[in-house]
Amino acid sequence: MELKFKVSGRIARPVEEVFEAVADPTKLSAYFTTGGAVGRMETGRTVQWDFADFPGAFPVEIVEVEPNRRIVLRWEANEGPPENGEATAGAAYMTTVVFTFEPLDDGRRTLVTIEEGGWRETPGGLKAAFGNCQGWSQMLAALKIWVEHGINLREGFYV
Repeated sequence: MELKFKVSGRIARPVEEVFEAVADPTKLSAYFTTGGAVGRMETGRTVQWDFADFPGAFPVEIVEVEPNRRIVLRWEANEGPPENGEATAGAAYMTTVVFTFEPLDDGRRTLVTIEEGGWRETPGGLKAAFGNCQGWSQMLAALKIWVEHGINLREGFYV
């Protein structure tokens, strides 16, 4: 059994606008990467993301981009320190995140789905997966309110 999750949300804007809000680092920085994003998401690139709640920019490998359809990225799993006598999990490893963008209602709305998987099946891996599930759910809410209304929900939320 693979440790993975999927979250989805509908945004009342055309797929091109929603896709750009994720792929463009300036737009992504306006509502999600509270410390900023550097580099446009393009196949084969490595971009940098920084978050106020996890300070320090870190690399995000862009595996595949199909404009207005799909973004696949890989980044290092963050299990944090071992807890309650749990053995260290060993070397760092990557998880895979897949964004899909599906036009709805004759293109007036977009269904965004985010899937992430690849954690170790350990207590630390499970905790990290739940944490990222929460983070991606918050990202979808922040994306929706920013694209539809220009409001940054994350501003001041973490610091």
